[in-house]
Amino acid sequence: MFDYDPYAQLDEVPEFTVESDDLDPDLPLKAPQYSSDAGGSDVSPHLDWSEFPPETKSFAVTAFDPDAPTGSGFWHWAVFNIPAEVTSLPSGAGSPDSGMLPSGAVTLPNELREPSFTGAAPPEGTGVHRYYFVVHAVDVPSLDVDTQSTPAVLGFNLHFHTLARGILKGVGEFGGAA
Repeated sequence: MFDYDPYAQLDEVPEFTVESDDLDPDLPLKAPQYSSDAGGSDVSPHLDWSEFPPETKSFAVTAFDPDAPTGSGFWHWAVFNIPAEVTSLPSGAGSPDSGMLPSGAVTLPNELREPSFTGAAPPEGTGVHRYYFVVHAVDVPSLDVDTQSTPAVLGFNLHFHTLARGILKGVGEFGGAA
């Protein structure tokens, strides 16, 4: 399960730093980052990024579980057209009514077809899952992606416009929020 890296097959780009007050790299997610169905609160984590290329014109943020038992993973969150001067998102920015995303940012529907962050909820018996929180430095001020598109469509567009990316991973398993 852990040998699959969803970003390894994409064109190689430079990495930059992503940090969080809510996530510790490669350690278990905290209860708020779990789904309400799994005893959590569906709170998107605080993310802060730096050392991205100076030619960055915007950012996109995605949250993806490649270990979901689907054959295609599970998209928890996808936001794009974040202005280049924005270098952090507070905890809870993934809630549609939070007002914490910058003007112009677009949140796509996740796998549950909700335009929000959905927390972790690994099904019983599926082991430990990895959660990739990725900030993509983009070479254009805005991507022309339909607001009802899937995060995979955003990923396709990002393939052609990503200058660099920063990755922060957490892990979770069934009952992890309890």
